[in-house]
Amino acid sequence: MIPQPIPVYIGYDPREAIAYHVCANSIIRNSSRPVALIPVALSLFQGFYREQHGDNSNHFVYTRFLVPYLMNFQGRAIFIDGDMIVRGDIAELWDMTMAGAYDVHVVKHDYQTRMTAKYMGAPNENYPRKNWSSVIVWNCNHYPNRVLTPEFVTKQPGSYLHRFSWLTDDRIGELPAEWNWLPDEYGANPDAKLLHYTLGTPCFHEFADTPQGEEWHRERIFTEYCQQHQLT
Repeated sequence: MIPQPIPVYIGYDPREAIAYHVCANSIIRNSSRPVALIPVALSLFQGFYREQHGDNSNHFVYTRFLVPYLMNFQGRAIFIDGDMIVRGDIAELWDMTMAGAYDVHVVKHDYQTRMTAKYMGAPNENYPRKNWSSVIVWNCNHYPNRVLTPEFVTKQPGSYLHRFSWLTDDRIGELPAEWNWLPDEYGANPDAKLLHYTLGTPCFHEFADTPQGEEWHRERIFTEYCQQHQLT
């Protein structure tokens, strides 16, 4: 019996569109089960308006919090930023959160950034729970997440959303660090299941040689080869 697809929402920014496709290809290539990949692109949210501030480093900075709403507050889903490649099996991430005891599961980073600016000159400030929201396994049907309507997300400060302030701390589950590894901040990790190029995807020339950037370039070449030769 073929299992139901795992819904994976991926942040899409037209300024680094190649990153989305490379990320998607890495998921498909390494997954042991069907996946349903959904781009979180701001242009697709025609009914959603939120003033864009200068500190927004990507186009899905707020729309990521609409995943439970997009799922009709049913079931589970994964959100990941587009500036990533998945080296492990996404089904492993799915299975480790199957119990559903928490409203969300995240990697609970605790670090100080080594750079004050990231790609395209975007400010890169330190703040509590930095990068927690870049990989989220959602329990969309949990009652506390039902507050995340478009109207609510529009009105809340970014700090409130990215720190999961609508939840109590005991409702936030923890994922292993290898499922949101920051090679450009932490250094290389050959055991990482997911590489997150948070300062800048290697598609930007100033980050082309970032730690483990060669893995992103290999995935890009493979993605382009598959497109050119219509391979899967």
